Order: sequence, then structure tokens, then C-alpha cells
Amino acid sequence: MESFRTTPPNLFSLPPRLKRLGELAYNLWWTWNPDAERLFKLIDTDLWEQVYHNPVRFLQQMERARANAVSYDRYYLDLYDRVFRAYDRYLAAEQTWFKEAYPGLAEKTIAYFSMEFGLHECLPIYAGGLGVLSGDHLKEASDLGLPLVGVGLMYTHGYFSQRITEDGWQEMRDFKLELRESPVALVYDQDKNPLMVFVDLPGRRVYAQIWEIRVGRVPLYLLDSNVEQNEHHDRALTSRLYNSDPDVRISQYILLGVGGVRALRAMGFHPRAWHLNEGHSAFLGLELARELVEQGMSFEEARLKLREETVFTTHTPVPAGNDEFPTWLMDKYFANLWPELHLSREQFFALAHNQHPWGETFSMPILAMRFAQFCNGVSELHGQVARKMWHFLWPDREVDEVPITHVTNGIHTGTWLARRLRALFDRYLGPDWIEHVDDPLMWDYIEKIPDRDFWRVRRHLKRKLVHYIRERARARWIPGGFHPVQVIAEGALLNPYALTIGFARRFAPYKRANLILNDFDRLLNLLNSPNRPVQIIFAGKAHPDNEQGKRLIQEVYRAVKLAENGGRLVFLEDYDMNIARYLIQGVDVWLNTPRRPNEASGTSGQKAALNGVLNFSVLDGWWREGYNGRNGWAIGNETDFDDPAEQDRHDAESLYHVLETEIIPLYYKKRSSDGLPGEWIARIKESIRTLAPAFSMRRMVKEYTGKLYSPALEGIQVDKVGR
Repeated sequence: MESFRTTPPNLFSLPPRLKRLGELAYNLWWTWNPDAERLFKLIDTDLWEQVYHNPVRFLQQMERARANAVSYDRYYLDLYDRVFRAYDRYLAAEQTWFKEAYPGLAEKTIAYFSMEFGLHECLPIYAGGLGVLSGDHLKEASDLGLPLVGVGLMYTHGYFSQRITEDGWQEMRDFKLELRESPVALVYDQDKNPLMVFVDLPGRRVYAQIWEIRVGRVPLYLLDSNVEQNEHHDRALTSRLYNSDPDVRISQYILLGVGGVRALRAMGFHPRAWHLNEGHSAFLGLELARELVEQGMSFEEARLKLREETVFTTHTPVPAGNDEFPTWLMDKYFANLWPELHLSREQFFALAHNQHPWGETFSMPILAMRFAQFCNGVSELHGQVARKMWHFLWPDREVDEVPITHVTNGIHTGTWLARRLRALFDRYLGPDWIEHVDDPLMWDYIEKIPDRDFWRVRRHLKRKLVHYIRERARARWIPGGFHPVQVIAEGALLNPYALTIGFARRFAPYKRANLILNDFDRLLNLLNSPNRPVQIIFAGKAHPDNEQGKRLIQEVYRAVKLAENGGRLVFLEDYDMNIARYLIQGVDVWLNTPRRPNEASGTSGQKAALNGVLNFSVLDGWWREGYNGRNGWAIGNETDFDDPAEQDRHDAESLYHVLETEIIPLYYKKRSSDGLPGEWIARIKESIRTLAPAFSMRRMVKEYTGKLYSPALEGIQVDKVGR
């Protein structure tokens, strides 16, 4: 169903020959097609970097003379024509994987709700892994032709911009996303006014306008409360992601769940399947039930009907990480709703009741599971953990019979693969290899790539990373206010030929960013070995309310600043998707040290593996499934310790031992006459061959479709036991 959105306004002064660049700027298809990105970059490389790869701002600020110049460059025009032929074929394709595999379902819409979407650094409306996974999901749904529509919130102040003080303390810097300079377009009604929806909050009605982002063939709709009809405090309701104020948070969840359903209805969408990516959007079940009760159904009939259509994905392996609200807050926001559902207060609270020693709560994941027949974790181990964690909801069943399955996370290949590697794969795997990225047999052809060609690309990517980090440190130093020690801490002394380890993720205590600092003298011996140096690059943010996470950053940063490490420990502030691409493409080894079994899945290591980076990780999340003994290294084993301190000591000893006896010797092993590290390259090829297909987003979305979407679209009852 097409929305009422008008074509984005013509904000650009472009030569007639290049007029379609404006159209391309508003479809994020360009973000996973390197030649399409080059159409902007080749006009003015410096400006492309200055606007942080935002094509709308780029075209607004571009000098007309530069566009005129390339409009007469036959090489540029050849690329331009080739890109738009591919773009038009893509959008107009009649035969897609979904239509061929599920021809009877092609006209039934899947609504995908998520609190955040990480699509590209020019749209900083994401915090981390959950958002990036959601963005990759939309891109692959587009590639496969799924009839999917995304729903979320528009955060005009995003998550936060991170700055690290000289003492290592994380500070938040505010920024504002200028929507008129971003690849988003306002949705209008048939009278050409901004389309509005509303939700009722205590004592007031809150309105939201709707922004559309085109993700290939998939539309994403984001609700924005910054409209004149709202009071000042409500205009800021959607300004920031993951607000710690419980009133703001529950209001955001109501706007996402209830307002999101109303937005789809207002645009003419009638989804047959609903996918809740985490529990933030679980209030949508209440809104859908309200619609059915209004039509004459009982609440229980409505709930059972909705269960057949609803998918819920949980990403949280520990109870404390799940959203819950106190009963008094639910009374405040929902006292007017349960009469509309023909429920008593007790019946309403029973939908998501969770009992703790300190009192009762209303649990968003439990509410989601009441309305969702199809529930899944995001790795095999996480599925096991989730079944144990939520077993109390099905006390009459064995743990293994709890109806929570798993679909292991994957990554969108086109988004994360380095352009040079993609060209190499085009040459040796065939021009349409990316259409078969989930086929393990196709990846056997990786052996055809000559070691010399492969190593040349790997060295280029590492030099590119080091150059980027050095120039970034220089740019931070030039304006002043940046201590010279911080310039070194930002990577000014990095060596493009030393063994380089990357550690980049959210700084939460269970991820143990400080594990490698456990025996600092031992670490220094590794870093400063005269002939076999090692350097480690850290990056990541702590949640603004997580004091332990902030202290963890401070501990790491203080170690980074010490002169004894010789500049071989680095911390990159303000981690985002752009920095992530440089890191997962440019380092040699990707380090991951979660405390088992707290890593639900993780995907950063999957991105690194795709680019020829070897994983060195605890056997948790996806790596437990991916590791085969030859495609990377494991930290520790599958033993779970009751004492966290004992587990930390055990894992730290394993980490050091493997570095000292396996990884470093293999990287610096005496090379053959051709100067190539043959055994290291063999391990890289084994990593790509085994991990690229198994942990691709293509495999993941196909698995979601077969196990969850298709039965939901068909209304098939799988778990007939009511909850």
C-alpha cells in the first residue's frame, strides 16, 4: 500500500543530465550499493566527508560548477547510467525471492516495529546493536521482496554524541538532526496537509506527524511528536532515544505501539502479521485488541486471534534487562483503557503481571508473549536461556517445551562488506554472487582467490583504517581543547603493519571491556614486543544512566593514556556506524569478551568475519554456533561458573594464553619466499567460507519467513495452549 507522501521537494540545483541524483538521495538503497555512493563522492570528495555522507545535505551545499563538470565526464556518466539501470531494475522487479517462494502471501503486509533503526550514520536515530539489526532487517527484506513496512519513532536529538574527558569520563554532547537536510520525507494526507495521528495520555491528547524513509523497496515510518498541536513537554517526547524518565519512556512506548498501529491504519495499511522487535512496542497488542472488541469480539477472542498473527523477538538474556513498569504508573496511563477492553483492573494487570520481592510490575515482554504465538530468541544458546527465563509462564511444561524458538542473528552483506573485497568477490565468485550469499556451496569458491590478491586488499583496508584514525585525531587536536595525550589516545601513533585487535561495542559490565587489562604487565609485554608488536583499538558508549559502564570506559581510557603502552592502546570516542565500518574492515582480530551466557547474539563479529577479520571470542551468542576450531579462536570453553570473579580469572588466563601461544606467533610467523602469511590467510578464508553464509541477513530473513512470518500471515495455530 502506497502512503499519501508526495515526492520530496526539489531542493537541489542539478544539471538536467544529473537530475535523478535527487531521487537517489532519498532512497537508502545507495547505502548498500558502493557505485551509487560514488556518484555523490566523485563530485566533491571533501564535501562528502564534511556532510558526513548525507546525500541531501551534500546536494544542497554542492557547488553547481562541480556538478556541471562531471555532467560532461563520460566516465562519470557511464557510472551514472549503470547505477540507475540497476536501481530501476531493482525497484521494478516483478519476480523476487518472496513472490517465488510464497506466491500466495505476496499481497499480505508484515508490520515490523522496533524502538530504533540503524540505517546509516547520516541518520543517527539508533543506539547500538538492536537498531543496526533492525536496519539490516529492512534492507534484506527489501532485497528479498518481502511485503514489509517498518514502524518506529523519529529522534531529532538521537541517542547522544560522546566525548571523553582527559580523565576518561564519558560526557554527552547534544546535537539536533535537521530533518529538512536528511533523507526523510513528511507524509501528507489527501488534502496535502501533514498526516497526523494521536494517542491519549493522562489529561491530554498527543499528536504525531509521520516521516517516511525509503529503504530500497521497503518503507519505514517514524512518528514525531514535535508538532504545534502539542504542549512544549510533549513536543520533546520523541526527541531522544531511551529516556530514563519512566513517564517519558511509557509515553514513548504508547506512541510507538498504539500510535504506530494508528499511523498504519491512517495510511491504508492492513497488516496480516505483526513483528515486535523487543518488547518496547508491546502496547500495539492492546490497541489491536481494542479495535476487535469495538467490532463485537470478546477480549479473549481478540487476543487469541491476534496471537495467530504476531511475532515477538526477545534480545535480552537477563531478567533485569527487560522493561517493566510499576502498577501505579500503569494505573495512571491505562485506567481508561481496560473498560474499553471489557476487562476489570485485575484482569488487565494479569496480562503482564510479574512478581518481585520488592513488589508487582507490568512486564512488557510478558505482555508481548501474551499476544504473540511466535516467540524467538536470537541465537541457539539465547533460545535455551529464554526458555529457562520465562518457564514460569508455562509451569505445566518442561523447560524444553516452552514455546520460544530461536533465529540466530545475521548481517546485511551489502552494507558491511568493504568495496575492495566486494570487487574481489565479483571477480572470483561471479557477478551475481551476492544473490546467493546464504548458499554455503557458493562460498567454496573463496579458495579460487589468489592469496596475493586477497592479502593486498587486507593490507589496504588496514592502512585505510590507520589513516582514518590518525587524521581523525589530528582534526580533533587542531581546534584546541584537546590534550596532546588525548591525541595519542585517539590513535595518532598507530602502526599500519602491527597486529591490530579491535574491541568495539556497548560498554556494559557483562561485556568486560577490561578483561584484557586483567594482568597489565603481561599485556604490556605483548604490546611492546620489539619484533611482534600488538595494538588494540577500543570504542563504544555506555548508556547515560549506567554508572558502571561509564566507570568501565574510564578504567580503559586511563590504561590507554599510560605512556608505558607506547600509544598501542587506543580509544575512539563517539562510536557509530561509520567508525564501525572502518574497524570491522581494517583490524586483524575482533575481540569479544562477554560473561557467558549474557550475550544474546551479537553481530559485530559477523561483520568482521565477512571482511576477513578473525574472531577471538567467548563461546557465547552467535560465536558458539560459528566457531569450528579453524576459523578463529575461542576464549575459555562452555563451562559456566557460579562465581563471576572465578569466571573472569579463567577467561583472562585463556585470553592471554591464546594470544601468546597461537594468535601472535601465527601472525608474525616467518613467511614464505613470496612474503605472504599463508597460514593466516588460510584461516581467513576458512572464516569467510563458514561464517559468511551462515550469519548473513539473507539466511536470517528467510528463516524468519519460513518459521514465523508465513504461518503468521496464514493464521496458522502452532501453540494452541492459551496463556
